Order: sequence, then C-alpha cells, then structure tokens
Amino acid sequence: MNDAVEQILGDWARARPDVDCAALGVAGRISRASRLLDRGVKDYFARHDLEPWEFDVLATLLRANADHRLCMGDLATAAMVSSAALTNRVDRLVAKGLVHRETAPSNRRMVMITLTGEGRAVVDELLEGHVANENRLLSGLTPGDREQLSVLLCKLLTSLGDVRSH
Repeated sequence: MNDAVEQILGDWARARPDVDCAALGVAGRISRASRLLDRGVKDYFARHDLEPWEFDVLATLLRANADHRLCMGDLATAAMVSSAALTNRVDRLVAKGLVHRETAPSNRRMVMITLTGEGRAVVDELLEGHVANENRLLSGLTPGDREQLSVLLCKLLTSLGDVRSH
C-alpha cells in the first residue's frame, strides 16, 4: 500500500522491529479516514451555511418518528453528545427557526424538541446532495469493497460497545 500510514508502519518496523505494530495500521487508517471524511462532509455543509452537527440533529428528528419530535435525552443519545452540548446546539437551532423546544404536557421536567417546517425543508433540500457527496468521498471503493468494509466496521463498533440504543 502507498498511504501515509504505510510510511509510519515502515518507520516503526525499522525503529522497533521487535514490536508488531499491525494494530496501529488499522487504527491509524480508521482515524485518518474519519478525519478526511469529516472534512469532506464539513466542506459540503459549509457551502450551504450549515454545520454537520446541525444537519445531524435535524436529520435525527426527521427520521425519529411521524411527529419529528424527541425528548432531549433521546436526542442526545441519538446524536452521541452530552446533554450540555445538545442544549447549546438546540439553542442555536431554535434561534435559526429550525427546531422548536417545548415542555412535555405530561411531564413538566421533560423537554421535547420538534423539527419545524423550515428545518424539514433544510433536511429535504440537502439530503440527496449529502448522500451524493458521501458517494463521491467513497468512490475509491467498489460496491463490494464498501459492503465488506461496512460489515467489518460494524463488527468493530459492536466489539467496542457501540450498539443500538433501542
């Protein structure tokens, strides 16, 4: 292979031939790929004056249920962020008119977040372009490669404790 990680592995093989650094190759490639994919996604959303996390929250609400509504706890879990971080994000999305925050009528301690019509329009407008951008970012892999990589990454994530929340 001719990627940057191969150079690092070669350097380690020369510096410490007694240590098997193969795991560094896998973890390093996953980490580098994540950063490069994140950059490609961020660039796409920046062209639309949106942060990737904004789209993530909006898309999570759209696909959550028919009401496009979740309580803060469920939304934080789905978005994989802390409650404090989500509060800040929701504040920003409320200010943009993309979500609505309200207290649940049945439980005054529960805060519900609902996608607004404008928020729905943003997701609908950007989803196909986002998927096309991710296809472009993955264009170096054949469909078979993508499926194989997806299965392997799912196996890795599950082994690391990343399992379905429901």
